[in-house]
Amino acid sequence: MMAGFGHGTRAHPRSRSRTWLRTGPDSATLGIIGTICAIAGFFVLGIVLGPVAVVCGWLAMGRSWAGANRSVPALIALVLGAIDTLLAVIALAGAATWGNGML
Repeated sequence: MMAGFGHGTRAHPRSRSRTWLRTGPDSATLGIIGTICAIAGFFVLGIVLGPVAVVCGWLAMGRSWAGANRSVPALIALVLGAIDTLLAVIALAGAATWGNGML
């Protein structure tokens, strides 16, 4: 089937304003999920939930530090997730010292 005389349908497949797929969660949802993961990471599985909170916060901020569209839950998720990850790494490093052996 022909689309036209020399004018295919692939010239402008999407509009200029929307160049990404809108199938994933929005930034507000990612910020809230990241904040919940960061708070829960202080109590259980900090080594897993901390980086998850950092990633969710970073994605909710639009993968950029600049801009006025920074949401508060995204920034909280990023900061608390980084603190949570740092504390979990310090705890793991302290548990792996020679003084905590079986002897």
